[in-house]
Amino acid sequence: MQAQVLISEVGPRDGLQSVKATMPTANKLAWIDALHAAGLREIEVGSFVPARLLPQMADVAEVVRHARSLRGLTVMALVPNLRGAQAAVAAGVHKITLPVSASEAHSLANVRKTRAQMVDEVRQIVALRNELAPHVHVEAGLSTAFGCTLQGVVPEDDVVRLAVALAEAGADDIGLSDTTGMANPAQVRRLFSRVRAEIGAHTGAAHLHNTRGLGLANCLAAYDVGVRTFDSSQGGLGGCPYAPGASGNVVTEDLVFMFEAMGLPTGVDLEKLVHARTALQAGLPGEPIYGMTPEAGLTKGFVYADGRSPAHERLPATAAGART
Repeated sequence: MQAQVLISEVGPRDGLQSVKATMPTANKLAWIDALHAAGLREIEVGSFVPARLLPQMADVAEVVRHARSLRGLTVMALVPNLRGAQAAVAAGVHKITLPVSASEAHSLANVRKTRAQMVDEVRQIVALRNELAPHVHVEAGLSTAFGCTLQGVVPEDDVVRLAVALAEAGADDIGLSDTTGMANPAQVRRLFSRVRAEIGAHTGAAHLHNTRGLGLANCLAAYDVGVRTFDSSQGGLGGCPYAPGASGNVVTEDLVFMFEAMGLPTGVDLEKLVHARTALQAGLPGEPIYGMTPEAGLTKGFVYADGRSPAHERLPATAAGART
């Protein structure tokens, strides 16, 4: 049975750039190997930004080269501008994702460009892709689509207009990101539906945070209106340095459990996924990680959506420091 939902793991980028410690390169590679072994087939492995700004990402080209050796893996990286895209293409990524803020205040704080300037940046990156690497997928993620801690309310009309502008600029997919953890399920259904009505199949992933405990509910709301790709982070690592108080991506382990328990295949093995937490914690000793499923274990009689039974109902124990 093929996966009906794609879980796009963003921990090696979104998670690692949000913690103070820098994970050694060898540990990053071991963690990505463990995530791949668990069945994840799209991983955001880093971001192409100046090392002086994000020293955690200084080794991104080396990480990309290693990740490309993993069979069947889509290697994705974030880029903030054309220069980052040039470096990402040179390193051999399969997919580029760009943060384009729906909030003008967040856009200026995050990338020092207006929304209009970022649309033009996307247009230039698409032209670069078309010339040098037509196989590379270009995704725009609409940050702060559901609200902004700097600006406050972000009008839905602004989000829809920006999604249309990005589609016209040539982006293959335009996803919606709850960067600040302010979304609720009704809002998620409404905004994804409005965007899909305007740009159709260009509607991309849901990138949702669990800041106020609504992450999984919002993912389910997005699924209900046709979203099939979901960003998440192992152990719930992640946030945004330019969105005060925006903590916690959706926990990959919990998201996989929810979909598999609903009979929707993800292609991910939960036991191997929880085991990958050991590699994560080896590279970030003492860093708190989260997740209800790793703590509680699988439900009695649990079977995967494809009919497989787990080897054990009790999931592998993780290293000290895990928190729910």
